[in-house]
Amino acid sequence: MLIRLASIGDIPSIHHLAHQIWWATYAEILSAEQIEFMLHDMYSSEALQNQMTGGIQFIVAEKTEPLGFAGYSPATEGSATKIHKLYISPAQQGKGVGSALIRYILEETKKIEGSSLELNVNRNNPALQFYLKKGFQIKEEVDIPYYQFTLNDYVLEYTIPPSGSSF
Repeated sequence: MLIRLASIGDIPSIHHLAHQIWWATYAEILSAEQIEFMLHDMYSSEALQNQMTGGIQFIVAEKTEPLGFAGYSPATEGSATKIHKLYISPAQQGKGVGSALIRYILEETKKIEGSSLELNVNRNNPALQFYLKKGFQIKEEVDIPYYQFTLNDYVLEYTIPPSGSSF
């Protein structure tokens, strides 16, 4: 499996994966109206391009085709890297793709002496257990107004050990 930086040319693949993954992940958690709204707001070609040019680094995991992706804002020295999105194709979940994406982000964070990784996860998302198993801890519970919706999330944090051990 290859993990690489994404480019503007990857937008169609990320868009396609997001639509595939969001329905499988959130259909029992969020309303169809909210899923449609958020997919348009965050994963339209224009929205993805704005995120990429606005400082969010995207990475793609692939073999012969894309398996998943992540988007993150790199840390500055001593601060946290914010993972904005990390999604794996439903057929590839449980096969190490998510761990590989996080490991890549962790290694990049270590290079710039960042202190931790931080992300939000919906409180009802089964991925919460994955993150907790990997060593993330619940930092706080938040309800974030998002247009006409409310995001019911946990803020999770993974503190990078001083020894610099790998994820």
